[in-house]
Amino acid sequence: MKGKVWLAFFVAALTTAVPAEAGHEWPIYSSFYPSVIQVMTVDPAAAARLLPKGGIHAYVGDTPPLFIGTPPPQVASIESLGAFVVVSVDRPDCPALEAAVRNVAAHPPGGMVFHPYPVTPFHADYLRQQDLAQKAAARVRAAPASAVVDKVQFIDADSLVERAMTRFDGWSGPPWIKSGWFQADQLLADALPAAERGEAAGDLFQLEQGDFDDPAAQINAERDFVSLLTSNCSRAVAGYTIRHEWYDNAYSTGIENIASDSIAGLDSPVFIRTAKLKDYPWNGILRLGVPTPPKAAWNPVGGFTDPAGRLIWSALGDRAGFPAPYGAGWELDRMANVTPMR
Repeated sequence: MKGKVWLAFFVAALTTAVPAEAGHEWPIYSSFYPSVIQVMTVDPAAAARLLPKGGIHAYVGDTPPLFIGTPPPQVASIESLGAFVVVSVDRPDCPALEAAVRNVAAHPPGGMVFHPYPVTPFHADYLRQQDLAQKAAARVRAAPASAVVDKVQFIDADSLVERAMTRFDGWSGPPWIKSGWFQADQLLADALPAAERGEAAGDLFQLEQGDFDDPAAQINAERDFVSLLTSNCSRAVAGYTIRHEWYDNAYSTGIENIASDSIAGLDSPVFIRTAKLKDYPWNGILRLGVPTPPKAAWNPVGGFTDPAGRLIWSALGDRAGFPAPYGAGWELDRMANVTPMR
């Protein structure tokens, strides 16, 4: 009797079992990290010597050019948004402001890229405002030549993010702080006339709340908001600079899978989460150089706010999500859902 029961159970199991399909992978992948991450304070001259020799794998931070002339073939660089070049005139005058921007563009300071619009190709929303940027450039090119310039400022894009960022227990936000329209507000809102400043504040609040019926309405609101900000006649963006950060690209001493943030560059969680040493399939010692020593407090609530500290916290924080490298919002950390192929 017992034998018949077990036989019936075995037959039932065979008839209800789902056939296995060979070659399928587990649909969740965990990220990998180097076994050791060393963050060292290295001055630029020493970094230029260490990178070609594999002494450090990457030099993280905004520094003067490390190499004079052509860099060594085993060293490569990544680009991110450096600083906005902002031009001001002493009194509101739109023709004078456009002429001043043209004058700065004719003699670009500090390697400036001519781009008289606050939303740049390093912002994810630039594709939605590219035509407005082109029209702004055409107006400046058509402006009469003039030597009238009251002030030229370099405003670091990363500092705008840091100024607006809120950190608490490993979380950072809000999600829109790297958007072009938000950084345009930080650069230009206080130059608006008082009557228009209230309108801009209301538009900013709506964009931050995301209170729109459809994506098209949000895109139009972003465009209108930046158009309002750039209508002031006392301050304008003339262009931007590009930050270069260098890393060891040699085989087999270098690193691969280089991912970076459009504004923070290599000093970002996405770099730590993706960097892989060529010599090792999964592990190894990743040596990183930074130009300045850590100065901020080392605590997860309000610390790790200086460049070196941010890099260290990117390795230690292990957050559920980190800022999306080229847009607003976050990316999942350590794992992602992947639909298996059938």
